Amino acid sequence: MLLNIRLIASTFLMIFLAELGDKTQLSIFALAANRKAFLSVLIGASGALILTTLIAATLGAVIGRFIPETVIKIIAGIVFIGFGALTLYEAFRA
Repeated sequence: MLLNIRLIASTFLMIFLAELGDKTQLSIFALAANRKAFLSVLIGASGALILTTLIAATLGAVIGRFIPETVIKIIAGIVFIGFGALTLYEAFRA
């Protein structure tokens, strides 16, 4: 198992940019500001991100053995479109 530096860098950049300003980051900001416990919030948030990433990477590796990558991308796209449609529906309904 060789490490692919380009894949590591592109994954880091994609996740880093996607996470900037999202609700998780804002929640961490609020927790650190209210609790004045930087290290505790950092450890808790880092642990949660590591665990969710571990679960996603493991499931991706296992499922990727049985389902082609293209099919997984199509399903992911459909799910994202579904969430977007649901969000728009809820916004217009309110």
